[in-house]
Amino acid sequence: MTEPRIITLSQTQLVGHKRTMSIANNKTAQLWQGFMPLRNQIPNKSDDNYYSVEIYPSVDFFSQFNPAAEFEKWAAVKVNEIADVPESMETLIIPSGLYAVFPFKGVPADVPQFLQYVLGTWLPQSGYALDNRPHFALMGEKYINNDPDSEEDFWIPVQGRY
Repeated sequence: MTEPRIITLSQTQLVGHKRTMSIANNKTAQLWQGFMPLRNQIPNKSDDNYYSVEIYPSVDFFSQFNPAAEFEKWAAVKVNEIADVPESMETLIIPSGLYAVFPFKGVPADVPQFLQYVLGTWLPQSGYALDNRPHFALMGEKYINNDPDSEEDFWIPVQGRY
């Protein structure tokens, strides 16, 4: 497994769609199917990347894992300013903070095992603790849905241990 880059993310403004879901009741496909046809209506996009964001109720979400536990998931793009947001869209501001950024290559079916390594092996040995901020996958030009050669970056919010 590749070691992550540790990056301080500046406040990031997103516009997109959100849904409440769980691992057991995964609505990711429906979320993106609803977002993608409308994405070009969003003004002030800062780039062509997509953000798949998860907001968990607490840092204990993973240590007390329950596949029925709900979280909020977003399909979004980054904007330079939040203005003229289409009626069907919502805004999300990711606060600035420290992130461990892991490159990932593969298909969505490989993500759970990858995240299990990140949260169960890397994190406890890293000197960092999970922080209660949004997690996200940044999907750029090398992202190809359901393709084994697809590449994206997973951003895991961390803080230094005391």
